[in-house]
Amino acid sequence: MFDFLHIQQNPFMGVFFHAVGGLAAASFYIPYKKVKLWPWEIYWMVGGAFSWVLAPWVVAMLILPQTPNILMQTSSSSLLWTFSFGLLWGVGGLTFGLTMRYLGIALGYSLALGISAVIGTLVPPLFEGTLLEIASTSSGQVMLLGVVICMFGIALSGKAGTNKQNELSDSDKRSNVSEFNFTKGVSLALFSGVMSSFMAYAFAAGKPIADKAIELGAPSLWQNLPVLIVILAGGFATNFLWCAYLAIKNGSWLVLKNRTASSFNSSSNSKNVGLLNISLCAVAGFTWYLQFFFYGMGTTMMGAYEFSSWTLHMASIIIFSTLWGIALKEWSGTSNTTRNWNLSGLAILIFSMIVIGWGNTLASSPGVN
Repeated sequence: MFDFLHIQQNPFMGVFFHAVGGLAAASFYIPYKKVKLWPWEIYWMVGGAFSWVLAPWVVAMLILPQTPNILMQTSSSSLLWTFSFGLLWGVGGLTFGLTMRYLGIALGYSLALGISAVIGTLVPPLFEGTLLEIASTSSGQVMLLGVVICMFGIALSGKAGTNKQNELSDSDKRSNVSEFNFTKGVSLALFSGVMSSFMAYAFAAGKPIADKAIELGAPSLWQNLPVLIVILAGGFATNFLWCAYLAIKNGSWLVLKNRTASSFNSSSNSKNVGLLNISLCAVAGFTWYLQFFFYGMGTTMMGAYEFSSWTLHMASIIIFSTLWGIALKEWSGTSNTTRNWNLSGLAILIFSMIVIGWGNTLASSPGVN
């Protein structure tokens, strides 16, 4: 019988876990599109309660009942640094949601995640002083080649997105993305990409928490579940404060009490709409959490080049967001050339994941440097 709990450093299994996480990340925003009458700050805050608070604790307690002990026995400095990076990443998550709002799934993901992939992958080993050492080995060169190929694929996806922007009329853009705003969306995507990369730093800061989890009997596959609780608590704090500010400023908090003002299109069945919206937010929130549930599993499989996990995660999200963009007809009305750019980027991203997995496999093979 195949034992998932005791797999050690299997990079291609890690690639698979990252791919599943990417599918979840690319899919979570779909239920939000079905939310009715609620303004963005309300459904983002409600969904965030599920994804950043409820899901991490429920999953961790089901799999690792010793989670409270793990956190209590971890040094306060480790908890503080992990939470702090979570706060910074939360800013990226917040603006990432706004990016989807103004650019749509396909273009928004490509821009924001491309920037995040570069910073989140290469800066940690550069900061640690290990990047040149990695580049001096054959396995490291193969892995870094995969990262470069990934960046090229992201660039092609971005090219397709730019062509799409130039080809569609304003009415076509808004028929696919109701609040389409290219200038605002691109600005948010750039900022979000930089800030979202702090998730990679948060996992690095949370390594002592993961080590404590293993010390207290957690299988290595689940060592990052307590880490996620701390990181996502920081992310929730950032997002909650901003959404609460908007809800008070706009008066939109009233929708949660079924006393919506006319500006929010209140109706006699607002209670039923509210229950449906909460259900949709719950589905979106738990789906969102699954991306880092599988990301945490994938990092445990990548061996010496664990930092390449961030590239794999970003590539997976862009691959599946591109497929969702096609399925939701966000590319309808574009030329064959633009669609070919989009499909070429997709193919190259898939190839890059294979190359990165190969490089990590070489690093874990005896006698290969």
